[in-house]
Amino acid sequence: MEKNFTITSLGEALIISPLGLSKIKGDNIYNFIPDDERVLHDLSLKGFNKSKEENSNPDCFEKAGPRENIFFAPKNVRAAIVTCGGLCPGINNVIRSIVMALHYFYGVEDIIGIPYGYEGLNPAKKRGFIQLTPDKVKDIHEFGGTILGSSRGAQNVEVMVDTLIENNINILFTIGGDGTLKGTDAIGMEIAKRSLEISVVGIPKTIDNDIDIIDKSFGFETSFDVATPILRDAHNEAMGAYNGIAIVKLMGRDSGFIAASAALSKPVVNFVLVPEMDFSLTGENGLLRLLKKRLDQKHHAVIVVAEGAGQSLIKKEKDIIKDASGNIKHNDIGVFLKDEISKYFTQNNQEVTIKYIDPSYIIRSAAANASDSVFCSRLAYHAVHGAMAGKTRFVVGMVNGKFVYLPIPEVVNNRKKIDLESEFWFAVIQSTGQSFTMK
Repeated sequence: MEKNFTITSLGEALIISPLGLSKIKGDNIYNFIPDDERVLHDLSLKGFNKSKEENSNPDCFEKAGPRENIFFAPKNVRAAIVTCGGLCPGINNVIRSIVMALHYFYGVEDIIGIPYGYEGLNPAKKRGFIQLTPDKVKDIHEFGGTILGSSRGAQNVEVMVDTLIENNINILFTIGGDGTLKGTDAIGMEIAKRSLEISVVGIPKTIDNDIDIIDKSFGFETSFDVATPILRDAHNEAMGAYNGIAIVKLMGRDSGFIAASAALSKPVVNFVLVPEMDFSLTGENGLLRLLKKRLDQKHHAVIVVAEGAGQSLIKKEKDIIKDASGNIKHNDIGVFLKDEISKYFTQNNQEVTIKYIDPSYIIRSAAANASDSVFCSRLAYHAVHGAMAGKTRFVVGMVNGKFVYLPIPEVVNNRKKIDLESEFWFAVIQSTGQSFTMK
């Protein structure tokens, strides 16, 4: 079924863009992007033939980039930026690039930061605003975290929109994950209900890389880049003892992309456990038996486990506990594995030395690496171009290597997960040597 990837617009864009770009191919000047230029979702021949057979248009996305005409008069724009949810490498890079793009590309001079997430849009919290200028943000990309601060949890949507109105804000950039983007869309719906000319734009932020449809989210590459030397050191710890076992827990509440990618980048890992796979501890092909076989052969082992893996193995409390963002708080799988492994080898009269390492907060607070820094800037630039053109309730992301605009509801319907039948997971299996199944 053909999906609706149409981007909402505040109205007709009638103001000539100040960017001075071209519309002519071959003049060595970047061209404005026509509003009807699209990027295909499914690039396969099978998908193309299916559309032909059904006489339907293939799913496609509006290509991101600067438009020849814009909606907002730059001198009248007051833009705001808010960061929500957990920390992630690259947030400051995105903030910096939004400010620089608004100021230097379009001549927008009034840009404010909303402190501590959506709380900053609730006057009752008394967080105040931060004036953002190029001089204020010029060096922030050197640091991890967010200069604006962050928070989890929802605020009253009507109150937040009232705050936007009272402070003459007509463009709001939100940097956050699934919950943040749902909040952004709710703000956008309330704005539409009131027939206001305020654009809301999301820049997807999730260290777990679990935003649906898009190729990747910013901060993800830095996360497994920072994790890689930790795996190296964990391997050294394991090899330093007879029957040494190193367990490294990495982020990944619902998706195991960081754990899998880190293991691929540092091929010293013997077992990768992710939320997408169902595994057993006991039995002929269970983790404990396979780990014993590994130790009998090599006398050391490295296990990488995503935080959301193996939750069905842990005895749960009757009441499910959630954080302020509505995410289920998982039990600590790393501690659980350490205890179960220790118990198993003690019962088998086999001496082991176990080291448990949890570097999660170090990783998510790191500054963006070079690759993520480039990606953050490009995301921010495209977000600014879309906002100035009057587009709203969209996120900017990369699909099939192209930057596109996507309606927020389409990317928050599902969480992206590792396909256990994909070439990517097969590469992980080949790197670790673990079984396809541990059941």
